[in-house]
Amino acid sequence: MKNLNVALVRLLQFVVFALFTFIVLLYFGTLILLPLDIVVLITKLLHLIGIGTLFGAIVAVPVVAYLGKIVYGTPGLIQMIVENGIDLANTGKQRVEAFNKIAEAVK
Repeated sequence: MKNLNVALVRLLQFVVFALFTFIVLLYFGTLILLPLDIVVLITKLLHLIGIGTLFGAIVAVPVVAYLGKIVYGTPGLIQMIVENGIDLANTGKQRVEAFNKIAEAVK
């Protein structure tokens, strides 16, 4: 019966590990894909106005670069965003390691 309890604890530990891994990858992936999405949205908006897609992209990339410069220039904003992601990863690591104590107690 103890082996079954240990197996269930390890299974739940893996599920928590997979969940936190997915959440951290989603968080940092969103930070990477957000500027690209803004370029696409500005390009589509300019296409609706009547400007071609190629010229819309040529206009949209510098606009997004300028917005990124504004965000990067804001004191402490980038560091706070990265620290939030790192804290999320550390919280996941702590939760996964907490299962080791439970598994040792079950043995």
